[in-house]
Amino acid sequence: MQFDGAAVGRVIRRIRRRRGLSQEVVSGLAGIARTHLTMIENGSKQANLETVWKIALALDMQPSELIRQVEEEIQSTGQNETGVVPY
Repeated sequence: MQFDGAAVGRVIRRIRRRRGLSQEVVSGLAGIARTHLTMIENGSKQANLETVWKIALALDMQPSELIRQVEEEIQSTGQNETGVVPY
């Protein structure tokens, strides 16, 4: 499975919206700028591990659970183990 930074943002956005939280609230709890969270969510910026960790805690979840959901998101987009999207 190949890393997909955009999947991280899609998962974070989906969880945040399901919980009814604004970007302002999550970014404030995570201690990052709202614009930084926006860029992560739209895939224009990749979050490092520390930022993913802070966002997970701000979403009241274990970082490992957030990563698990990102893995599922990547798998659901149809990528195989080589990272190539099959036709």
